[in-house]
Amino acid sequence: MLIQSFSSSRNTEADVTDERIYRARRHFLQGLAAAGLLGAHGSASGAGVSPYSEVPASQDPDWLRDKLMQARWQRRDAGDEVLTPFRDVTQYNNFYEFGPQKGDPACHAGNWQPQPWSLWVDGEVARPGRLPLDELLAPYRLQERIYRLRCVEGWSMVIPWLGFPLRDLLERVQPSSHARYVRFESVVDAENMPGVRSGFSLLEWPYREGLHLDEAAHPLTFMAVGLYGRSLPGQNGAPLRLVVPWKYGFKSIKSIVRISFLRERPLTTWESMAPQEYGFYANVNPHVDHPRWSQARERRLPGRLFAPNVIDTRLFNGYEEVAGLYSNMDLRVNY
Repeated sequence: MLIQSFSSSRNTEADVTDERIYRARRHFLQGLAAAGLLGAHGSASGAGVSPYSEVPASQDPDWLRDKLMQARWQRRDAGDEVLTPFRDVTQYNNFYEFGPQKGDPACHAGNWQPQPWSLWVDGEVARPGRLPLDELLAPYRLQERIYRLRCVEGWSMVIPWLGFPLRDLLERVQPSSHARYVRFESVVDAENMPGVRSGFSLLEWPYREGLHLDEAAHPLTFMAVGLYGRSLPGQNGAPLRLVVPWKYGFKSIKSIVRISFLRERPLTTWESMAPQEYGFYANVNPHVDHPRWSQARERRLPGRLFAPNVIDTRLFNGYEEVAGLYSNMDLRVNY
């Protein structure tokens, strides 16, 4: 049985950069980049590295652009780890609706326009209904959180997400006392997603994921609408995706159109395909191997062809504050 835990992040106020200082530094470095004063790796004498200098402008509507610019930035939950370059974050993806290869999502999602967009909320909840994206985001001041992302395939990234805690939405829609699980569904757009209409796909659509309600309510669980200071590109799950940093990446479902509150545990897409390989909980665990490969180590992108950046994998991807959720569970059985 899961035990609800709202333990605070291990970071203190000293780990959080003041928004004005951060914004000023970002704009200063972007100005240097525009003037050609930054080197090949985005560094200037004494100025450090600006991974934002390579981020292209987005064509967001005014209301969303304003939301993104007013985001509260928090350096939390990833320590001093180096951010994965924007190009790698947006060019190396698993999003099978657009195709099975890592480059397929970036190739096929470029012209996809996920607007207008609505989220449907239903099930064991006091306030069901349809929420257009602007209405969904209206009450929130977006946060920018730096999280590690660990794929079940053995590679990882460090990404600055923009969004809001999922528990804020839970408080808004008010799950009933009968709700124990949350199910998420991705969009199905056969016209613009070649993977959906492919006869060779082994997956059933829509893509489905799920969390225990206690996991969904944990402060680290995040609903992302952007990364690197701009809205989500299509290949990264535009316009709304889940980010659960202590679980393998396939749990962080993309392009969400429906959230349902349930009494019984939902059957998720990968669990239904191969339950012996992909369990419901899918917590990052170096002590529980995938049946076909070890999970003890990971390849941090980008790395180099003959010198990959291989590091040790940490339990819960290093987010030890979630351990209380699983205190009465055998993680080798409930994988």
